[in-house]
Amino acid sequence: MGVPSVDPDEMLTGRRLLSNRYRNKGTAFSTDERHQLGLHGLLPPVVEGLEVQLQRVRTEFAAAHGDLARHIFLRALQESNSVLFYRFLVEDVEELLPIVYTPTVGLACQEWSRTYRREHGLYVSWADRERIPELLDNVLIGDEVDVVVVTDGERVLGLGDLGVGGMGIPIGKLALYTAVGGVDPARTLPVVLDVGTENEALLSDPLYLGWRHRRLEQDEYDELVDAFVVALRRRCPGVLLQWEDFAQHNANRLLARHRHHICSFNDDIQGTAAVVVAAVVGGMHLCGAPFSDLRLVIVGAGSAGIGIARQATSALVAAGLSVEEAAGRCWLVDRDGLLHDRLEGLHEFQADYVRPWSDVARLADEDGQVSLLAVVSDVEPHALIGVTGQPGLFTEEVIRAQAAAVRRPIVLPLSNPTPRAEAIPSDVLVWTDGLAFVGTGSPFPPVRVGSHSHAITQVNNLYLFPGLGRGVIAVRAGQISEGMLSAAATAIGSAIVRDSSVPRGLLPPLSQIGEVADLVALAVARQAVAEGLAPPLDDDEIVEAVRRKKWTPEYHPVSDG
Repeated sequence: MGVPSVDPDEMLTGRRLLSNRYRNKGTAFSTDERHQLGLHGLLPPVVEGLEVQLQRVRTEFAAAHGDLARHIFLRALQESNSVLFYRFLVEDVEELLPIVYTPTVGLACQEWSRTYRREHGLYVSWADRERIPELLDNVLIGDEVDVVVVTDGERVLGLGDLGVGGMGIPIGKLALYTAVGGVDPARTLPVVLDVGTENEALLSDPLYLGWRHRRLEQDEYDELVDAFVVALRRRCPGVLLQWEDFAQHNANRLLARHRHHICSFNDDIQGTAAVVVAAVVGGMHLCGAPFSDLRLVIVGAGSAGIGIARQATSALVAAGLSVEEAAGRCWLVDRDGLLHDRLEGLHEFQADYVRPWSDVARLADEDGQVSLLAVVSDVEPHALIGVTGQPGLFTEEVIRAQAAAVRRPIVLPLSNPTPRAEAIPSDVLVWTDGLAFVGTGSPFPPVRVGSHSHAITQVNNLYLFPGLGRGVIAVRAGQISEGMLSAAATAIGSAIVRDSSVPRGLLPPLSQIGEVADLVALAVARQAVAEGLAPPLDDDEIVEAVRRKKWTPEYHPVSDG
């Protein structure tokens, strides 16, 4: 356990060994290893343990000026020594998460072409469509990978089309698969499908590293994506593919097109939904209200918003409601107000949450739009969720309208990075006299109102995808079902807050995220086997399979590799 996967017939030596991030131990190579592997003279004479190396990393990290510089430093460390990078990350994931991932990764993606250092991951462009198997052979170590995260860079966080700069997202996500979920980093692969960009600033930037072309039309786009999926499935038949940061017009479509051909899921749609519903369940519990009473307003009716609505509907059905009644508890508001059947430009995937005009006409303005304030005032929601990327959308008037009807409102401004949040937690708590339960997409510190400190829960997909990934690959699940996602959400909610000094939030504190991932991995694996989506195993075998798949950041003698 804990030894990265490598080709057993390949014995790396000298500079080649030191340039291999999965094998390199730097100054921790012993004297005997240096002699055996031709390393004398390539390293300083001192032999150091991992703890001494970590002291040096901490010193360099602290000396870096600004979050972007710290992110670049960590990325360079990740690309040179996997064990050292992940040990540093694991030991203080709460502090480092905002640097490795949101919000700093957004700035890193914007600056990708200006801060590029060395290879990491797979770049696939239109010109490569006929030779993707060759590209996979070039990049893969060993026989296959377990987890691939792929993006086309069109909807990076709340920042829009960043083209090839979107590669920062798969790299960051996979770092968390390893640090939190224990997935072997040598068996992961970040991928960007470079299909062009509509970003004029990038197209005119002489340093831009991507294909200088407008985004492909749909037929050509699908041809490239299809070729990638087919090649990946053939090369790595047991792989888990995560779709990441695809724009709304492609996200649902690609998931539906490929989910039965390759084990895959969309974290922005399904992962976000499962974690948000877990947070809402936690909020209803803290309020002392039965979950079956839930009234929910979701602002942002794109892929993420509809995904949340579907997951909430499933959870309400499990709580005893009919499908129709459960869907009726979810109100979706988009840029033109509440979804109703007189609006133009509605999408097929929104259909289950479109209200009849006859039910909402009384709330509409003269243009036929039903505003967010009108919806909140009429629905009196327990929970208000934002996935719009529009800062300040949850105004004081909207929040006070919610709080006037619900004593302990649940307010989740989830858009990130931080400047895109629909509301600032401190404002929400002031407007509700400290009674709201607040969760955000990016991290915020606790807020003090009067004599009370209020935890701001980061409703982060980190609670789900690392454990989900390990559970899937541990039992070799063939697909990811709604039941597996619901099992994951239940496992998140079952995590116990053991530290009474930590203000109670909607989800367990991030300090327990590794334990949460273990619970999620086991729950997902058990559900996959129960649904017949994985080979039959008894419970002891499932537990052992999940345990064996947990990689830990430790150095091992070269003979063990």
